[in-house]
Amino acid sequence: VILSAQCTDKRVNIVTPELFSRFPDPSRLAEAGTDEIYALIRTVSFANNKTKHLLGMAKMLVDEFGGEVPDNTADLEKLPGVGRKTANVITSVVHQQPHMAVDTHVFRVSARIGLTTNSKNPLQTEQQLVKYIPLDKIYIAHHWLILHGRYICIARRPKCEICGLRPACRFYRSDMKYIIKEELDPITPAEAKKLSGR
Repeated sequence: VILSAQCTDKRVNIVTPELFSRFPDPSRLAEAGTDEIYALIRTVSFANNKTKHLLGMAKMLVDEFGGEVPDNTADLEKLPGVGRKTANVITSVVHQQPHMAVDTHVFRVSARIGLTTNSKNPLQTEQQLVKYIPLDKIYIAHHWLILHGRYICIARRPKCEICGLRPACRFYRSDMKYIIKEELDPITPAEAKKLSGR
């Protein structure tokens, strides 16, 4: 999860097989040198920082947690390179706990489709989502929101014309009213303002 920050899943998936093969557990990783780790992850974004975080995390897991990944966010957030989002991903995916990790996709989609209101940051988004999504659905809702944000409700020029949530979507109703009928291609809010003369 640390490697995925500001990096594509595709790139992380290229790097991790050899990394995990070479270092199958925290104790092996804790014994590695920074050059050895860096050589394996150099193609991910912020490889220098992530190398330091991986090594520091591995050492802390061995020294303070008996080589086991903690099952609670408080302990996870003590690890180098682990913030709230990463801790929520781990507790949700690995330990099946009802925590909502908020990445850029979850933040954007939640606001656009009206699951959150006036949320200014990921923590506010998380708090609103866990308040209204049933606990047993939080894990899967996180994945639904991410996938919807990656493939349909993309940041620029969302694909509203093929979105099944369009009838209930606050963003579509307010900002995407103007559709070029010939192309059925949604236009940006700025383009819509120009067309409407607002």
